[in-house]
Amino acid sequence: MRTFLQTRPLGRRFFTLRLAMIAVGAATAFGLAGCAATRSTERAEDYDGREWMQSSANRIANLALRDNLQSIRRVQQSLYRRNPREWRKNASTADDAIQRTWDAIMQAKALPALGGKGGIEAVRLAFEPAYAGDRIAALVYGWASMLKEANGDTWAQTMVDGVNAENSYRAARNMEISLWLIGSKTGTDGQPLLLATEISDRGRNLVVDRELSKIVARLDLLAAQADEKYRRAALDFAQGWIMGSLGPFLSLAKQ
Repeated sequence: MRTFLQTRPLGRRFFTLRLAMIAVGAATAFGLAGCAATRSTERAEDYDGREWMQSSANRIANLALRDNLQSIRRVQQSLYRRNPREWRKNASTADDAIQRTWDAIMQAKALPALGGKGGIEAVRLAFEPAYAGDRIAALVYGWASMLKEANGDTWAQTMVDGVNAENSYRAARNMEISLWLIGSKTGTDGQPLLLATEISDRGRNLVVDRELSKIVARLDLLAAQADEKYRRAALDFAQGWIMGSLGPFLSLAKQ
């Protein structure tokens, strides 16, 4: 009788554990089925072995950087369509000018007309009335170098890297200033240095405003996340320890 009374609770716990495992399996199966039924946003990237060296925060930062660079490309294409005189200064086509710009960005080679300048200095130079180079290429080079600096001075973060909150915040403000400069700066003849936004009888062109605003929003969010990273690291550690140490006891208490 004593033996039966001692083993009966264990049998009940084993049965409960089996039910929990079955429930988890069923939930996983339904979750996978739901994922398969959900329409993909087509924004996820294929698995890369380098992801083992990235934390969740690194992954978010890298995806934000990817989207920001894509936004800059869209802005560059839109500006070249409305300001063809700029790409004609150094290239045979707009596509050629875009390729040259991004080759220089990814290879960390300053554009000759910039005199070694990058970041906000390149942006300022692009709006100098006397600047004879490709103003749009100068803008794009300056923006991209700011984004790289804000991303920990790398194009692909790993666990040894991180977003610089101050640089990210400054980059966001510089993008806002850039948007204002595009809409307000004029040459000696009183004409805009660059044509961008247009709302007229001919149509609406808001690509520059929309894409630069997206970049500002992403940078501000990354800056806020970076500001909290040390506090969150302590909280995440404490939460992990509590759930790992007390989780089984809490589960038993609910039975």
